[in-house]
Amino acid sequence: MKIRFLGTGAADWGLNDTDCNGANRFFSSALIDGELLIDPGPHVFLSAEKYGIDLSGIRYIINTHPHKDHFNEETVEKLCGAGAVFTEFTAENIKELGGYKISAFAANHGTCVGAVHFIIEKQDKKLFYGLDSAWLLYDEVAAIKKIGVDMAVLDATIGDVDGDYRIFEHNNLAMVEEIKKTLSPFVKCFVISHMARTLHTDHEALSRRAQSAGLIAAYDNFEIEI
Repeated sequence: MKIRFLGTGAADWGLNDTDCNGANRFFSSALIDGELLIDPGPHVFLSAEKYGIDLSGIRYIINTHPHKDHFNEETVEKLCGAGAVFTEFTAENIKELGGYKISAFAANHGTCVGAVHFIIEKQDKKLFYGLDSAWLLYDEVAAIKKIGVDMAVLDATIGDVDGDYRIFEHNNLAMVEEIKKTLSPFVKCFVISHMARTLHTDHEALSRRAQSAGLIAAYDNFEIEI
């Protein structure tokens, strides 16, 4: 299973915003094996154009929640017009899409009713995708512990900022580290994404900080195979 991050930014990134290294983050979205798109946001085609990513193989589209940085009707319409199918999920749904078994779990994202996370299984590979959220809720933790996953993608919106009110629906890095400590026996690899422009330093510093905690900081066009 190959995961390619089309975007790794939170909703406060604009097309002309840059971090300290001059890099930009598109809104968070991921492409699995070139055919399963998670979160059809408004930057999907911009990312594909910038990085030379072929979107013609997309057959399945799923969405964590309908906030505008994660869901865009024009993106869905264009991809569905080219042959993709958009499938809605609510918590506790389990659906088969092609060779993927996808289980949805309620997410702790208070400003959006019905937000979900996913466990995506293909053959013997398992991916947990957990954007956006503060912590993880009981049912999804129980599922991770029961089946084990090869990789967990976790929200890291807030960075190292202390006392930020968004910890009630997003993670800071200390929260991610606690999740990792608890779930390390059941998760082989931890990746962070959904970084806010205004709450993080440049990616190089973030990458060093993440590495020191045994985390991988994703960036736009980052690809990893499990």
